[in-house]
Amino acid sequence: MLYFGNPMKKIKAKIAGVQGYVPDDVLSNTDLEKMVDTNDEWIQSRTGISERRILKGEGLGTSDMAKIAVEQLLEKTNTKPEDVELLICATVTPDMVFPATANIISDKASLKNAASFDVGAACSGFLYALSVGKQFIENNTYKKVIVVGADKMSSIVDYTDRTTCVLFGDGAGAILLEPSESDDLGVQDIILKADGSGRHHLHQKAGGSVRPASIETVKNREHFIYQEGAPVFKFAVTRMADVAEEMMLKHNLTGDDVAWLVPHQANKRIIDATARRMGLNADKVMLNIGKFGNTTAATIPLCLWEWENKLNQGDKIILTAFGGGFTWASALVHWAY
Repeated sequence: MLYFGNPMKKIKAKIAGVQGYVPDDVLSNTDLEKMVDTNDEWIQSRTGISERRILKGEGLGTSDMAKIAVEQLLEKTNTKPEDVELLICATVTPDMVFPATANIISDKASLKNAASFDVGAACSGFLYALSVGKQFIENNTYKKVIVVGADKMSSIVDYTDRTTCVLFGDGAGAILLEPSESDDLGVQDIILKADGSGRHHLHQKAGGSVRPASIETVKNREHFIYQEGAPVFKFAVTRMADVAEEMMLKHNLTGDDVAWLVPHQANKRIIDATARRMGLNADKVMLNIGKFGNTTAATIPLCLWEWENKLNQGDKIILTAFGGGFTWASALVHWAY
């Protein structure tokens, strides 16, 4: 048997490029004041959000935002569409129940040779999808994998419910994974967690096999996000910090070692609590919740996209998220470029 190269060398997956897209239309806190009983001070003090982007237009869905992010990513990284071997889309707002939104994105972006499928883990979806894409690179199955986090949250937000409509926005982010030339660069580790008993506190009641769409479910507004704010906040503020701290302890990292925290953008108070647990100053935390709100699976890649020019090769960054399910996760990445 002939071996080429070092058969014992473990391949690492690196992020070779990142791109984001948000719609042009802005929904500000002032706009929401005209829709529900709320005000800018109340929203900002509790969430840190001042505005969010909304995808408007007949027949436009999650795949349309993801298509733009993917096409711009390909152009940016000088990657031919036909060279992409796998596309994974993390979303809770698929274009339709089937086919997978990843299939639709691949078709719209002309990825003719790519396998594609969706991952559903709510706001932790991007990190769950990243963990899958990472393994396809590491086991040498594929050389070019795109991971997309995209959600059109406005499609499932009840704009008469002031507790949820202030939180969410629309957007998409995409990364390209490739084999790393160095063990010291790339996705070093990912920790995934879940607790299904939390499903009662944050979910969409109807539209699945348990409660298929009916006149009754529509009249009862059961196709929108349902959230019990207090238990969700309590779980999120502890679990997101727990898993980020676990990653640091596992790899003997201190706050001084971490260049950036890339947190899911659900609530600024949750983000601040996570940073404190990690011993990080505010200037090491990526934030865009103020202008984009919670874009669910898109928040982390959108942060990477906006901060890309501040990242340096070798930077140790920790990505962390918490989402409905409940799911939570963290990743340690040594930035590759």
